[in-house]
Amino acid sequence: MIRYALVCDQAHDFESWFPSGDAFEEQRARGLVECPVCGSAKVEKRLMAPAIARHDRAAQTLPAPAAETGQQAPAPAESATPAEGMALLGEREQALRAMIREIHAHVTRNAENVGGSFVTEARRMHYGEVQERPIYGEASPDEARELIEEGVPVQPLPGLPDDRN
Repeated sequence: MIRYALVCDQAHDFESWFPSGDAFEEQRARGLVECPVCGSAKVEKRLMAPAIARHDRAAQTLPAPAAETGQQAPAPAESATPAEGMALLGEREQALRAMIREIHAHVTRNAENVGGSFVTEARRMHYGEVQERPIYGEASPDEARELIEEGVPVQPLPGLPDDRN
């Protein structure tokens, strides 16, 4: 896996992981690499310093044993525990995150954002009060359930993955 620092034509910086450099180029050519902020498919790689582990520093940074310095040895550090809610994502999970981004980009490109008026606007369209058109916006889980029970054809969008996690 390779991580690229990317930038879109609107100057939004973001990062993404790819199985290889060729996979990045192929996905970008097919329009599958999009900015998570604005949905632009005009994405370029940014200059990035490689992360290379140095093994020659380990011996230099270790403190001398307490017996050699005449000082008391420090107390052992408590064992670190991993942060809750963290996961190392495999290829399938990364592909799922990419699909969720694609869904969000498609919706924002092809539908009108009606924000907090979503429930009202969806009902008005369903009952023929206004012309139907693709919309998206905000609704609580209870409001979404009510719309579904009324037969209003709505689909909750999955949460957009946080690219910095």
